[in-house]
Amino acid sequence: MFLGCPPVAAPIRVGDKWTAKIIRCLESAPRRFTELQATLRGITPKVLTESLRSMERDGLLTRTAYDEIPPRVDYRLTELGRSLIEPMNAGCEWSRRHLAELMRARDSWYESTSGIPGRSGVESI
Repeated sequence: MFLGCPPVAAPIRVGDKWTAKIIRCLESAPRRFTELQATLRGITPKVLTESLRSMERDGLLTRTAYDEIPPRVDYRLTELGRSLIEPMNAGCEWSRRHLAELMRARDSWYESTSGIPGRSGVESI
């Protein structure tokens, strides 16, 4: 067990499929639900709603509903949410620097375990 980390709740949510992508979408400006959905191709409305609620619960973004017709809701990163951009950028930079090395390691692993050369292209990072 990690000292200081609760066993049931990971303190950082960016490891799931959508949180980091949502942060990137909100990095430059607030967005409406439909704008996020259009940008995040492949996300279902249910999963987007769940992700946004979880991020709001964790203090990573705010949800502002406007009393208009039609109703308008904007999502905006909080300072806490913005604080994840720098570590995310560092992870992206690490990936750019080490992608070829990582792919060679995967190829080598697949060849040694399955006898099938070059399987790393099947897996995504």
